[in-house]
Amino acid sequence: MTPVFAGSINRTPTGSHRRCARPGFNMPFEFSKISSFILPISIILGLALAGIVFQKIIFSRIVKLAHKTKWEGYNVVIEPLKGMILLWFLIAGIYSALPGIPLSVNLSNILQKVLLIAVIFSITWVLAKIAVGVVKIYTNKTEGALISTTIFTNLTRIVILIVGGLIILQTLGISITPIITALGVGGIAVALALQDTLSNLFSGFYILASRQVRTGDYVRLDTGNEGYVVDIGWRNTTLRALPNNIIIVPNSKLASAITTNYNLPERELSVRVQVGVSYDSDLEHVEKVTVEVAKEVMEEIVGDELAFEPFIRYHTFADFSINFTVIMRGREFMDQYILTHELVKKLHKRYKKEGIEIPFPIRTVHVKETKP
Repeated sequence: MTPVFAGSINRTPTGSHRRCARPGFNMPFEFSKISSFILPISIILGLALAGIVFQKIIFSRIVKLAHKTKWEGYNVVIEPLKGMILLWFLIAGIYSALPGIPLSVNLSNILQKVLLIAVIFSITWVLAKIAVGVVKIYTNKTEGALISTTIFTNLTRIVILIVGGLIILQTLGISITPIITALGVGGIAVALALQDTLSNLFSGFYILASRQVRTGDYVRLDTGNEGYVVDIGWRNTTLRALPNNIIIVPNSKLASAITTNYNLPERELSVRVQVGVSYDSDLEHVEKVTVEVAKEVMEEIVGDELAFEPFIRYHTFADFSINFTVIMRGREFMDQYILTHELVKKLHKRYKKEGIEIPFPIRTVHVKETKP
């Protein structure tokens, strides 16, 4: 009888030999499994480090060069790329490392599609920001061609994001034809449900196309509301009143309102101040003195920007004075307040010096005496 040594060799019924498994004999398999992740992780970390170096060194030099050249498109092109460079390097590292990671085919395909979607979405987001910036630069340069408002910037952004979304769906293998058809049919129901919203939207386009109300204009509505046009959005137009309050006007109301635009056809406007002098005054002397004072006020406030000579026009024999209007000119709507303020002060002082009387309100009552 052959002795059997524990842990050495066991004989099988067929006479073959088999070594007994020991706890340390499965370590090479575990080590090889861990070592298979070393190269992919190294690729990911390497490309991530390359992205950090590129952003900190090369991209920073590009930014400094753009500052030196005073390129207007710096904020349009470079700013959207700041947060995306590291992301793209990281995505490239993960995509390059995927073949070396022991994953199932389905999981590997899913990860590749996720990375592709991330790339498409990030590029779409960058293009949307660049397009919005280009629209703003173009509208600032081309006066009157297009108004820089959120209605155009938002529309540009939405169109590009929709196109990017359709590309993502097509990449995932989802047919976009039924989606477009469904949107067309559902658009009728949406249009009926959102009549007021669509009315404001198209009214906003009408206001912008007519160019009768623009951002920066000072307008007064027939309702009495007035202020500077801050923004024309897809639903409302925002006015900033002189007390620094915000007035929100629906686009449909603005389109149908009687509106006075103090910036059209030009920003300059006439400033009229009503004055009255005594019936005993020499009107020729009054006119000469008043025009001199008005010229002095315009030189102080407006300067030599406007080639305008102030003048006066007598118009009323009132109860206790002869009234006239002093006509000056300001650069914009707000100039009328400071011009009127300075004219009243200087006229009051000069009239006292020249002996010109500004009469108090007087009413003369004649009492007829009757005989008893």
